[in-house]
Amino acid sequence: KRGTIGVFNRSHYEDAVTVAVKHLVPEPIWSKRVGHINDFERMLTDEGTVIIKFFLHISKDYQKERLQRRLDRPDKHWKFNVADLEERARWGKYQDRYSEVMQQTSQDHAPWYVVPAERRWFRNLLVTKVLVDKLEAMNPKPPKADFDPKSIVIE
Repeated sequence: KRGTIGVFNRSHYEDAVTVAVKHLVPEPIWSKRVGHINDFERMLTDEGTVIIKFFLHISKDYQKERLQRRLDRPDKHWKFNVADLEERARWGKYQDRYSEVMQQTSQDHAPWYVVPAERRWFRNLLVTKVLVDKLEAMNPKPPKADFDPKSIVIE
């Protein structure tokens, strides 16, 4: 709906990354997904949607620290998943595929912003700056009433 701000969390792009890295579907299927993403985003922007994409980047060393904290701290055990270690072994393949997908899907109408995310305050500052700049450029206004407010009497 026009005037709505929404957040879409990555699954669209995961279909172009994870399925390729893990060979979940044949290449003729996953290789088309980048084009589908671009077509979808073009359709959305043609209809008035503003798309801003953030890739919150952490290093492999920082990911290791985070995983270790999840093991070391009982209050973080719930976040640890043994399958994360298998995924970590594919770090290089994931980075290569993310790079390809972001290069292919970062368009003028739907740009990617790669944000260093190891320091939360800095990550939040950068994301907020991009969002504020975009909102200021859009200059959103509340919709006009479809009635005359002065003609209504509430008793």
